[in-house]
Amino acid sequence: MLATIVVLGGSTLDARQRPETGSSSTHQHSVASQDADLFPSRDGSGTAWFPDETPMHGVTRQWRQWTIAFHGTGFAQFLSEPGNQHRTGGASTHQFSVPNWGMVMGRRMVGRGRVGVRGMISLDPLTIPGCGYLSLLATGETCDGDTIHDRQHPHDLFMELAADYDRPLRGTTRWQVYGGLAGEPALGPAGFPHRPSAAVNPIAPIGHHWLDATHIVFGVVTAAVYDRRWKAEVSAFNGREPDEHRAGLDLGPLDSIAGRLSFLPTSTIALQVSAGHLQDAELEFESQPRTNVDRLTASATYHRPLARGGSWASTLAVGVNSARELIPEGSFDSRTAAWLLETSVTLGERHTFFGRAEAVEKPAHDLHAHEFPFSIFTVGKLQAGYVRQLLRWKTMDAGLGATASVSFVPQELESRYGGPTASGVGFFLVVRPVGHGM
Repeated sequence: MLATIVVLGGSTLDARQRPETGSSSTHQHSVASQDADLFPSRDGSGTAWFPDETPMHGVTRQWRQWTIAFHGTGFAQFLSEPGNQHRTGGASTHQFSVPNWGMVMGRRMVGRGRVGVRGMISLDPLTIPGCGYLSLLATGETCDGDTIHDRQHPHDLFMELAADYDRPLRGTTRWQVYGGLAGEPALGPAGFPHRPSAAVNPIAPIGHHWLDATHIVFGVVTAAVYDRRWKAEVSAFNGREPDEHRAGLDLGPLDSIAGRLSFLPTSTIALQVSAGHLQDAELEFESQPRTNVDRLTASATYHRPLARGGSWASTLAVGVNSARELIPEGSFDSRTAAWLLETSVTLGERHTFFGRAEAVEKPAHDLHAHEFPFSIFTVGKLQAGYVRQLLRWKTMDAGLGATASVSFVPQELESRYGGPTASGVGFFLVVRPVGHGM
């Protein structure tokens, strides 16, 4: 798994965990202070914010004047979902796959400013078979010339290729610019692979394309102004969804726009509201033009340290998509919403319990229910799981986990899913860098 490749052999992010003896104590505190300045715990994916009390996972190494940070997560999972027999890519109800991603970031001070470069890749195109891993009611993107449903699409090889620059503006106010060939605009909460509330959950939310699907876009520039508690930012980006050829860069005009306001009322809470217009975002049918999408999101993130190195992380989010749906039978205006509540509790650095509850309004054609051409269905999903951390080797943690889910569908879709509910189970190994508390 990719995480095991990129993180071995480094020093930990939090020097406070090292023994403090003699003059090395002063040096270690200096390293910890430098890491805190270069990699604040509130930094989420792209330019999104977490609460200041955020658990850290990763390793760092020094290279000349640069501090290099590594992060990543890999799952090896077996999933079983005996529900929908009409899923994209065939009727298989059992599957083994290895979702993964790895990230390297380099930052240094240049005068009064901070400059950074980032690269993030995923080997999903090689380690997830077919059109994606099994996930009832998941929708989004295309495969084999059709839209994907009841599977979660693989991530592209290049998830982020970006740079950022940050420096003081006046007093405690600072300004920031971020951009690259692949990255994340100022739209939605931090992407689900990066959220502590979802970090050991191997399954993506079914409302992903209402909340944080833009965590990978191919072409983005963001400008921001912020202070200790607030941040205002605007992005120009390429809002087109990636194609099914996952190894390339699907570059396009920066003709989509988004803006986000973030607020940290306390060290444990981060709030955001954002809106964006995605030009030519979705390809629903090859015979029809791409669909423009207007998206509005709001979220609240809560992180709290617990005793003995534990933590509690939760995310509450809502997203609304407005679009002119273009289907072979005609066109219609749709406004659909997704609601998400997810949480993760780690006790004593050994036991992690996680869960997610979702309700999403989806156009019938997203679920390939083409017999209802102008309908919108409300579907739901409950998921719960547990991970036991078993092994710590150098800077890596490995754990075994299990997850179970129940999907809920309206009466019109019961024949497709074998009734009003459909279940799924999974067993997995998760590997990621060690944690360092909050």
